[in-house]
Amino acid sequence: MYKKILVPIDAGAPSQRGLREAISVARDQGGEILLLHVVDEWPVAAGDIAAVNLDAGAKALRDAGSELLEQAAQQVRDGGVAVQTALIEQIGVRVGECVVQRARQWSADLIVCGTHGRRGISRLLLGSNAEYIMHHSPVPVLLVRVPESHHAA
Repeated sequence: MYKKILVPIDAGAPSQRGLREAISVARDQGGEILLLHVVDEWPVAAGDIAAVNLDAGAKALRDAGSELLEQAAQQVRDGGVAVQTALIEQIGVRVGECVVQRARQWSADLIVCGTHGRRGISRLLLGSNAEYIMHHSPVPVLLVRVPESHHAA
């Protein structure tokens, strides 16, 4: 049923928990995983750094994203699941929008997202890519919440 599973990843604990769940689902369903990392260059472009450092900052983000994807892909392969990776670079486009767009392009059957599960004012201030994906996805979304004990203070 879920043969093509898209998994957006970053370096956070929720992402890692979502990845583990996606591997389990893919293994159970005989599916494959597309790992997606979105490089958001806006913090580099909007920061208090000289314009000459923009290229170096963007390259550092790309390199870190590529390394993250490779580590996650190895984890998926170690779990016995076929894997593809995609690195997307965007400025001024929400990560959630990129995820939904790639789900459509790849004809995903399921999106698995780790989430902090924030509520109240922290959700309003920080926004929620998982919420955006949940409301705009063309396919089912499995949100994997990190237990409260794993949240950073």
